[in-house]
Amino acid sequence: MESQRKSSGEEDSSGERGSLHTWKGYSYSVTPERVLLSRPVLQAALGTRHGVLLVEGGQVYSFGEFPWKQSQVSVVGPLKPVLESALSGQRVVAVAAGSFHSGAVTEDGGVHMWGENSFGQCGLSSLTVVPNPTPVAVLDPDTSPPHTIRVLELACGEQHSLALSAQHEVWAWGSGCQLGLVTTIFPVWKPQKVEHLAGRHVLQVACGAFHSLALVRCLPPQEARRPLPDKCGQCNQLLYTMTDKEDHVIISDSHYCPLGVELLADGEAKLGPGRSPPLRLQSSPSEPLSSHTSASAPGPHPSITEHTDYERGRTVAQNGEVLTTTDSDISAAGTDSDRTVGGVGGAGSRNSPYPDQAVKEYLKKLSDTSLAEETVKMTIAGASFQPPADSLDLLTSDLIPGVMPVTTSSALNSLVSSCASAVVGRVVSTCEALSLKKRINYYYPGVGGVAGVPGGVPGGPAEERVRLEESMQGKKSCSTGDIREEEAEGLSRRLSLPGLLSQGRYAVRLLSSTSAHRLLSSLSSSYTLMLSPRLLRRASRPRVRAVPLTPVGGLPEAGELLPSLQTEVWSWGRGEEGQLGHGDNLPRLQPLCIKCLSSKEVVLVAAGAHHSLALTAQSQVFSWGSNSSGQLGHMDCPTTIPRLAKLSEGIRVWDVGAGVQHTLLLADGDCYQPILYYSGQQVIEGAQDAPQDQTEGYSYTQQPVLLPFCMNLGYVSAVFAGGQSCVALADRNVMGFSASLHELATAERKFYCKLSSVKNHILRPLLDLGENYCCRYSSTGQRPWVRESLSTALGPASTVMLQSLARCYSRLCHLTGQHSASLTANLRRRREVKSLVMLEHASIFLDTYNEYCCSVGNFLVMGGFQALAKPSLDFFGKCPELLQRLAESSEENIPLSDLLVTLFYLPMRHLHEYGRLLLKLGTCFEVSSVDYQKLQDGCSKFEALALHLKRRRKEAEYTYHFWKSFPGKMTDSLRKPHRRLICESSNKALTLQNSGRFSVNWFILFNDALVHAQFSTHHVFPLATLWVEPIPEENTGLYGLKLISPEETFTLLACSSMEKAKWLRSINQAVDQAMSGAGQRAEPPISRTASYTFYKDSRLKEATYEGRWLAGKPNGRGMVKWLDGRIYTGTFKNGLEDGFGDYVIPSKTLNLNDHYQGHWKEGKMHGIGTYKYATGELYEGSFQDNMRHGHGMLRSGTLNSSSPSVFIGQWVHDKKTGYGVFDDITRGEKYMGMWQDDQRQGTGVIVTQFGLYYEGAFNNNKMQGTGVLLSEDNTTYEGEFSEDWTLNGKGVLTMANGDYFEGSFTGEWGSGLKVTGSFFKPNLYDSDGDKGRAVKLGRLAVRPEEKWRAVFEECWMRLGCEAPGQGENQRAWENIAVALTTSRRRHRDGSEMNLSRTHNRTLGSLEFIPQQHVGPVTMEKYDRIRHSLIKACDMPLHPLGMLMETLVAVYRMTYVGVGANRRLLLQAVNEIMSYLARIFQLVRFLFPDLPEEGGAIPEPSSDPQDKKDSNCADTQLESPKPGRVVSSSALLLPVLLPRLYPPLFTLYALEKEREDDVYWECVLRLNKQPDMALLAFLGVQHKFWPVSVPVLGEKTEVVSSTKDACFASATETLQQIRQFVFSTTFTPSDKLQVIQLTFEEITKEVMSSLEDNFLWSMDDLFPVFLYVVLRARIRNLGSEVSLIEDLMDPCVQHGEHGIMFTTLKACYYQIQHEKTT
Repeated sequence: MESQRKSSGEEDSSGERGSLHTWKGYSYSVTPERVLLSRPVLQAALGTRHGVLLVEGGQVYSFGEFPWKQSQVSVVGPLKPVLESALSGQRVVAVAAGSFHSGAVTEDGGVHMWGENSFGQCGLSSLTVVPNPTPVAVLDPDTSPPHTIRVLELACGEQHSLALSAQHEVWAWGSGCQLGLVTTIFPVWKPQKVEHLAGRHVLQVACGAFHSLALVRCLPPQEARRPLPDKCGQCNQLLYTMTDKEDHVIISDSHYCPLGVELLADGEAKLGPGRSPPLRLQSSPSEPLSSHTSASAPGPHPSITEHTDYERGRTVAQNGEVLTTTDSDISAAGTDSDRTVGGVGGAGSRNSPYPDQAVKEYLKKLSDTSLAEETVKMTIAGASFQPPADSLDLLTSDLIPGVMPVTTSSALNSLVSSCASAVVGRVVSTCEALSLKKRINYYYPGVGGVAGVPGGVPGGPAEERVRLEESMQGKKSCSTGDIREEEAEGLSRRLSLPGLLSQGRYAVRLLSSTSAHRLLSSLSSSYTLMLSPRLLRRASRPRVRAVPLTPVGGLPEAGELLPSLQTEVWSWGRGEEGQLGHGDNLPRLQPLCIKCLSSKEVVLVAAGAHHSLALTAQSQVFSWGSNSSGQLGHMDCPTTIPRLAKLSEGIRVWDVGAGVQHTLLLADGDCYQPILYYSGQQVIEGAQDAPQDQTEGYSYTQQPVLLPFCMNLGYVSAVFAGGQSCVALADRNVMGFSASLHELATAERKFYCKLSSVKNHILRPLLDLGENYCCRYSSTGQRPWVRESLSTALGPASTVMLQSLARCYSRLCHLTGQHSASLTANLRRRREVKSLVMLEHASIFLDTYNEYCCSVGNFLVMGGFQALAKPSLDFFGKCPELLQRLAESSEENIPLSDLLVTLFYLPMRHLHEYGRLLLKLGTCFEVSSVDYQKLQDGCSKFEALALHLKRRRKEAEYTYHFWKSFPGKMTDSLRKPHRRLICESSNKALTLQNSGRFSVNWFILFNDALVHAQFSTHHVFPLATLWVEPIPEENTGLYGLKLISPEETFTLLACSSMEKAKWLRSINQAVDQAMSGAGQRAEPPISRTASYTFYKDSRLKEATYEGRWLAGKPNGRGMVKWLDGRIYTGTFKNGLEDGFGDYVIPSKTLNLNDHYQGHWKEGKMHGIGTYKYATGELYEGSFQDNMRHGHGMLRSGTLNSSSPSVFIGQWVHDKKTGYGVFDDITRGEKYMGMWQDDQRQGTGVIVTQFGLYYEGAFNNNKMQGTGVLLSEDNTTYEGEFSEDWTLNGKGVLTMANGDYFEGSFTGEWGSGLKVTGSFFKPNLYDSDGDKGRAVKLGRLAVRPEEKWRAVFEECWMRLGCEAPGQGENQRAWENIAVALTTSRRRHRDGSEMNLSRTHNRTLGSLEFIPQQHVGPVTMEKYDRIRHSLIKACDMPLHPLGMLMETLVAVYRMTYVGVGANRRLLLQAVNEIMSYLARIFQLVRFLFPDLPEEGGAIPEPSSDPQDKKDSNCADTQLESPKPGRVVSSSALLLPVLLPRLYPPLFTLYALEKEREDDVYWECVLRLNKQPDMALLAFLGVQHKFWPVSVPVLGEKTEVVSSTKDACFASATETLQQIRQFVFSTTFTPSDKLQVIQLTFEEITKEVMSSLEDNFLWSMDDLFPVFLYVVLRARIRNLGSEVSLIEDLMDPCVQHGEHGIMFTTLKACYYQIQHEKTT
């Protein structure tokens, strides 16, 4: 059994965990009674005379008096609770008890109520009592249908109940103003939402007898930063009033609105006469409440600080002297954290305009009334401006330290500025006499006031203090002011400009820095001259950026894991005992924020019958309300505002309970076992029935007293109070588990209090020194000396680091506070290891400590603590006992800087405490358990971090001492906050090889760089780009280290092998640490990622490289940026650009960029790339040595520019050389020929958009030499040319009709020619004409095999061949695989366009080298070769695919547009045949066993059936029976021709245009006849005429009118020869296959009516086929016939396909010459 407990970590016996003890009073004779239950108690709730218990398993027990039980047992002793059987079957998770009723919340969020219901507190109508738990529906009426609200917890008062929903909203029912509902009808039977808290995140609710409390999470700063009105939204009274006192002006915000508001049915406020319209929801504690949800909407109210202003000190003017009176007593409303040496002010958000009328009246009174009259009596016109007779000065005198009331109202500032301007004459006379601090006092926006000046005059007039205390007690205000200490950065704060005295009487207090500047700017020039220049200079000095000491919104990464500390307490209900905490005894109909608690980090609230309690994260208890029996824990007055309960120092309270007239506190004592304190009325035996409000004759406590029996209860985890009773839940310390959990929580609470003390007593006052200039008069009373500001002492850099340190400290402190609250909550309810946030989310803690340690170390390294010592000494004095106590230092005469270092490194010790306590918790579990493993892992993490931070502290201290001895000039440039010293060679342990005799070389290794210092110069080598190699000692006998940096390589010599090993290890670990943050590897990786700026390299000087490195050189992917704007992004190799990259070059003249994207080699553009010029030109093609070299295309200009043109062809050294096509779009000409040095040189062809055609010689970019010129009408000139289109020399000019001139010609074509020669007209003498005069085109053009040689050469080079066919086959396949893999990786990395999914799959299959490229070729292997070629040609990344894309591009570039000239048809066909031959050469190189052109492949060794199936499967892929003969057209034309078909067929159509027009006219004419007439006309024998034809599946007889029905299937088949959309019949073999299928369809239809042994004769077949051709209506049939004829595979020309094609061709010619009658 015991081992099981250890394994589970829980005390399962009811006697060990969750035992319940109850008692009354606090006398020594009291002995708690233990309530025995079968299960552990999880929660208890006490009413006036009854109680409710929640036990494990979700069961509920009740005890006490139950008058509502009627016939059942109505009185049950506390030792014998009874089970509430009505809740059987329900799992209850929370219980609550009111004075005479109870409630329970089930696991599903349901509510059950029972008990007294006279006031509707049980939420069940028509019942005065509810005897048993009964469900109560909490429904949202705003939804349709109303949905049930899930409830988290309940709270019950005497006549009302509250529920907290899962949406963290409050629902109320019952009677009284304590509901917070906008209604006048009571009781409220159904739960209603408290609208005034809607939109806020409520964390907890509590109910007193007739008041309510809510703990609310603060709104984010952006929601609180809203403007405020100048008048109350309810009573229309001014929110700010101004009072002219005897010696100063008071601007007060103590307005209180006693009026409520009544809501109409539609939710809008019903306002009385003269009232303001409704306002919005209150967004901050300092903002007036919204009228549409507020029953009483008070304006901003004075803070606790305002009540204690005069307790701390008061400024009076006596004979011109400024006196300061102080009070050593601590403000009753302050906290320990407030008790700083100087005190800390807070801030809220007020931004209300001040009424202009009041300003005018006051200014008028100031100018019209004499000083004497004002002294006697003050009158202010207007009832709205009449201040309360007992109102206090809300504006703090500057000699009252640490108090800073809050406002940000620009209008209020304007008021004060106006007032100041009105009395400026009086101001000037006394301004110079005042101290600087009394003139202008700057505050950090998020920090607060400055400490008081030591040496001030203590004490003060006693009668003045008594008068002020009486005034405070009688003060009527609705809420204390916000004295928030830890406000968000950026919120505006108040600036005090104390007592600008006029003749010792008048003072104007400025409320913000803005007002101070307005005051100075509003002065006239004469007044300005009278003011002190020093005052004006300091008033205009820029302010240091504020540092928020509370993280806004907490830690983002903590999220919802930890409780919120930024909370507010809201109260409402009756307030006759001051239990609402607003400084008065007035009721509140709706929730109102207790502003003085808004910055106290309240984590728990509790409500007694007539008093209230708030527990803070710093383990302090605030109490307010009825104190008739001392239940508040103090005897201070007034009790209408929250005040601290008086507890001994070191007592940290972490749970509270409140009864009718007593308070129970659970706190940490000297040991880890909790102790109990009692405060309130003593309960006399037998006198329990006395009236509860009767105190006469009863003893009570003056302050909380320790209950002596508490140590006997065990480890108390929670306390509860109610009526006159007290209850404690305790655990027994089984296996030390409870003690360990309590020790962990206690240690965290203690640690948080320590951190808070340091923040409030040390850090905050030090930060205040940054802007507050403290001054004192000298001992002689002469001109005051001014202490220098903190920013001046530290310098700008250290000041920023101090602020960073403050931020990190604040985050650590905040996280600790949240964690302590989380551990405390865990003790109250769960007490489980799995709920420990520090285990499940350890990274939050580790990161926060890491960040904080880094900031402390940085500040230390930069000498910040040394610089901070002087202002700290001025502030804390020469005996800094406070610092020593907080730093836990017992040394004497320790320097102040060392004391500060010790203090700020103090939080690191707590990490060891974490590890120790987690290890201690782990001993409570079995080693094999999951909890044990978690605790061990957590312990290891925190211990490892503690050791790591300890090393970092030593590094920081070592570095700091090093900088103290380092030469000053180099220190300024080398000293950086993050830089730490590792080792240095000042002892000459390391020297530079080959250095001079008198040279000084000092090597300093930091954590980020190696520094080589020489005399007054130094050079820094970043560690990320530093490589070190040991030099073998065998060869040289020297202990050398070779250091490699990007631009230098040098050798260091050590004095011994041990020193060499030390430096080698140190450098390697430092490099690894700089790269990965680990520093655990013996050697850092030789390949790494880093950034470096070159300073020597001529090519890369002042350029920055960021990317991969290898042994000191850029290698891999990276980016270089030059100062002139050039940027290269891509791959590197051995320090040079190599591979694919992107290069941008700015053009200063055009203000645009050149942009290259492509391949590089050895630092130069090399390979395929794209270059976009700033001029608008675009080049796509090959590069070599940064020049265009190889095949490429250059686009110049655009279509609407002055000279658009496109050149595609060969380049050599950046010039057009070789074959190329130039399209001059402006002139409408296209040149296809040879080039040299950017000029047309050699043979070539020019076609124009006007139909001119020239082929011949070119020289020096001109038509020069022999050539042929044809015009559109076939006029031809063949002869000599001297210029473009200029004839000059012998030649023959042939007309379109055959006539010709022969002789010498001069002149430009089209503008008149001069002819010297003979004219011939052959047709006059020869009827056949001169057939020999026809010109054969193409003779003077570039031969097909000479075209695009660069394209094929590049393909061969990609395969690894220097020349076509010269290379190794295996290497070619390896190059293909490497190219595909590299391209795929580049596409995956995103440096090029992404591939489609199909291309990705294809690419994956092509990366593997196929096996069919070796060995004899069979039909099966031939098919695999054919399929692999199809895939390769379809993949643009494959060399063959790239070749195919390029060929298609150049072909279309040549023969599209102007190039679509019918005279280019022959060249276009020959070019395709040339492609086939050259590609086939490549294929045979890859597959060397493939037979040559026309070679045979052996018959496949398979059975006939398999052979038949194979042939059928590949029918559509190859020509009939081409398998046995290999040809380039059969293998490659199916891949190539479909891409070239459109431009090629266009040329055929242009060539055959006249013939096709004649054919088409005849087709249209003959197709007008019906089928039978046409068959008869064509001479088809009757036996071949179809008798019936199928129509829609049925046989239909052919009649004389039938049309387009005969041989319909054959007609449809033949039409596929031209159906591009639905067919892929591009190649001649495909078209021949269609013809064959057409013949088969004809035969099938004829055979249905003839014998089976019928055989066709050509005489019979031709007419039938002619009929089918006519009915097929094939457009451009002549073009199709010519294409088939030109590209047909030679092996099928004389076979069956050849005969069928001849038949089709004969039909075409027959139709052209067919004549109809």
